[in-house]
Amino acid sequence: MQHPVVIGIAGGSGSGKTTVLERIVEACGPEGIAVLDHDAYYRDLSHVSPEERTTFNFDHPDALETELMRKHLDRLIEGDPIEKPLYDFKTHRRHDDTQRIDPEPVIIIEGILVLAEPLLVEQMDIKIFVDAADDIRLMRRIRRDIEERGRSIESILRQYERTVRPMHLEFVEPSKRKADVIIPRGGHNEVAIHMVLARIDALLESAEVG
Repeated sequence: MQHPVVIGIAGGSGSGKTTVLERIVEACGPEGIAVLDHDAYYRDLSHVSPEERTTFNFDHPDALETELMRKHLDRLIEGDPIEKPLYDFKTHRRHDDTQRIDPEPVIIIEGILVLAEPLLVEQMDIKIFVDAADDIRLMRRIRRDIEERGRSIESILRQYERTVRPMHLEFVEPSKRKADVIIPRGGHNEVAIHMVLARIDALLESAEVG
């Protein structure tokens, strides 16, 4: 198996990372891409009381088991399948079941903090930061957390003020400097998307020749 192309996609919560990922998958074909989302590697909080879970800082790098994600990434690069964790954001616990991810020519690792983690950055061939205005990101986060995670707007805003915004300023925003490509307007930025796709094609062709 040829050495896969590893792409990191970072950006603040609600910046449009998922849309960029979907555009890449759509262009390359889902059968040739393995996706590792950093969110799947949140630490299991089953040992913590429900009350304590509501005060947990989910936006700090320590909240994620990045060491396990790096091990899984290395295995995929080596051509071996992995069992990716499945995380329940309503209970803040990992499911007993896992998701099998097979090695593919393109591996995408996605999450707000992936460019803030040297363990992951050192394996990336293309580093992307998806940028969006703070108010846009907050609106998207409110909509997602209400519709997908059953949260109240009060709890969303409380968490945003207490941890999301401070951690964004401390970890996420500075990680932009590690990016090869910064994409404002997310998946709606056609020029940037086409540039990224062209770079992926070039790296894949280079790997085949090598």
